[in-house]
Amino acid sequence: MTGRKNRHELLYPLGVTPTEEGAEILVQAEGKKVSLLLFRRGEKKAAEVIDFQERDRVGDVWSMTLKGYDLENMEYGFQCDGQWMPDPCARMVTGREKWGDLSRAGKPVRARLLTGEFDWEDDVRPEIPYSDSIIYRLHVRGFTKHRSSGVKDRGTFGGIREKIPYLKELGVTAVELLPVTEFDEVMVTEPAAGLPGQKPEATGRINYWGYGPSFLYALKTSYGSGEIEPEREFKELVKALHRENMECILEFYFTGKESPGDVLHVLRYWLQEYHVDGFRLTGFAPREAIAGDPFLRCTKLFADSWEEALERRPKAGYPMPGDGKVTLRDKHLAEYNGRFEEDMRRLLKGDEGMLNSLAFHSRRNPAEYGVINYMANTNGMTMMDMVSYDRKHNEDNHEDNRDGTDHNYSWNCGEEGPTRKRRIRDLRRQQLCNGFLLLFLSQGTPLLLAGDEFGNSQEGNNNAYCQDNRISWLDWRLLETNRDIFEFVKGLIAFRKKHGVFHMEREPRIMDYRSCGRPDVSYHGEYVWRPEFENFRRQFGILYWGEYGTKEDGSQDDTMYVLYNMHWEPHVFGLPHLPKGQTWHVLYDTSKGPEKGVYGETAALELKDQSQIAMMPRSIVVLCGQPGNGVPEEESSRELPAPAAGPEAKASADPSAVQSVKASADPSAV
Repeated sequence: MTGRKNRHELLYPLGVTPTEEGAEILVQAEGKKVSLLLFRRGEKKAAEVIDFQERDRVGDVWSMTLKGYDLENMEYGFQCDGQWMPDPCARMVTGREKWGDLSRAGKPVRARLLTGEFDWEDDVRPEIPYSDSIIYRLHVRGFTKHRSSGVKDRGTFGGIREKIPYLKELGVTAVELLPVTEFDEVMVTEPAAGLPGQKPEATGRINYWGYGPSFLYALKTSYGSGEIEPEREFKELVKALHRENMECILEFYFTGKESPGDVLHVLRYWLQEYHVDGFRLTGFAPREAIAGDPFLRCTKLFADSWEEALERRPKAGYPMPGDGKVTLRDKHLAEYNGRFEEDMRRLLKGDEGMLNSLAFHSRRNPAEYGVINYMANTNGMTMMDMVSYDRKHNEDNHEDNRDGTDHNYSWNCGEEGPTRKRRIRDLRRQQLCNGFLLLFLSQGTPLLLAGDEFGNSQEGNNNAYCQDNRISWLDWRLLETNRDIFEFVKGLIAFRKKHGVFHMEREPRIMDYRSCGRPDVSYHGEYVWRPEFENFRRQFGILYWGEYGTKEDGSQDDTMYVLYNMHWEPHVFGLPHLPKGQTWHVLYDTSKGPEKGVYGETAALELKDQSQIAMMPRSIVVLCGQPGNGVPEEESSRELPAPAAGPEAKASADPSAVQSVKASADPSAV
């Protein structure tokens, strides 16, 4: 039974909205005749066809009040002028329960009602500020699909839930999921022009990432385990993450065909229905409308740029440096900082002219919005591939290796791909440690690509959009093979959380605004208080004065000095003076690798010479000011090694007197 609606009172959203008596149905269609088709589950022929009435049409929106039907046990779709049309606003989609089923190519997609109540119990969104966030980006299927993942429901929302203890151990505060809306992963041929009635055929390739048109209100059914409805399984995942004080961020791809109002309604729906904590916006999202939406005011929103939206936003009410604590309400927008990846990779491999970029990215933390930094992302090489390949290897994508960017800013450390040479493997580990320190000691919000923490490789593929196999699946056996890398990253995340000088609530001012005798952050070269930014320089020091930071326990932070020698030659750095009673201790020294180069704060190595330190090639050293106890005689051999002495090199208090010793790590010498 259908009822007539007042054409001026279309108060329901597009799609099917259940009511106590039945459902309100609204569909957008450009045609002369539109019908609703109802199917009993599993049957091919429609059980009933109900026409929309012209009198219930407003513009291109047709409406209907449906009563007396068992909609919970039925599937539906629409017909416009005789052509099948699925509901683009469907909350549940049928026919795509099996991932990668090539036999369904070209078959119509039906919809179902999202029914049943979910008990969220006392679920509360963590609302973690950007300054305290550690984001972990993953693909739902690839994260646990490999048999080595050890989970019961591989490649599903349930599989991620099983891995929450692992994420908790690692120390991340949020997971960011690639698209989880119902997209068609089966890639099909485009109908040839001038051949009406031609059916699309499966190409045999897979849209693994999920970028493209999708049902924006519906979860991808093949990401469910099949034991319970995927919608309930996903809600259980979100609730479990919140229980462990972790957030859930979803990536949404918009094609540009959606109206700004439609986009806002989609985001609001996921916020309300699934309790998610934020969105990564890709494609053609109307950023200005999204940034100004009051319903999304306390929701994390990531985009490549918010420049235009912020230009139109009044500055009043926005926190500026010095105005006090910045809350999520004040700072919910965040920029996806792709320049960080490019610049820091160039710095890492020793390109000239990158010290200004290091100074800029290490402190960047605008008052108006957050900054998401990363060394690797979905589109590009993993961190392990970044130090293992000079060029992309996308041969398996069947596009003659033409796809994917040619600008990876990578360096193979002396040999392309896997190698058994110990010196190259050690250098790669050293470079990985450098990359992690660059990421986690910068002021923005660090984002870690899943698997980078244990050396995941895609065999040089920097565009694995169609690879649903070992190339894109995480091989969890590497967690044991590269346990030293994992422990290094886990310890580094804990170190960042503990020390507020590395994640200040506002951008450092590079000045002594508390009159404590030192700026909050200052820059140095080989000589103290003399930063050198010439193009050929690859040596830099950043001093973080402890009085400007707060530890995790609320006490005053320690003074930190981070020294970067990205040159392939050794250098000697002078050391700034510390307050009386404190001496410099080594916490990290990447020249010794991820295992031996981590001393820890309780066993920090006190420097015997407090005036200078010798830095090995391509290394980062983190020093901490701690109470000095002198260096026991038996520990003197653990000092950081000085550059080779002799006719070719002379170490002295004057860094300029240190002569260069050419190392094999020079890319030009390989």
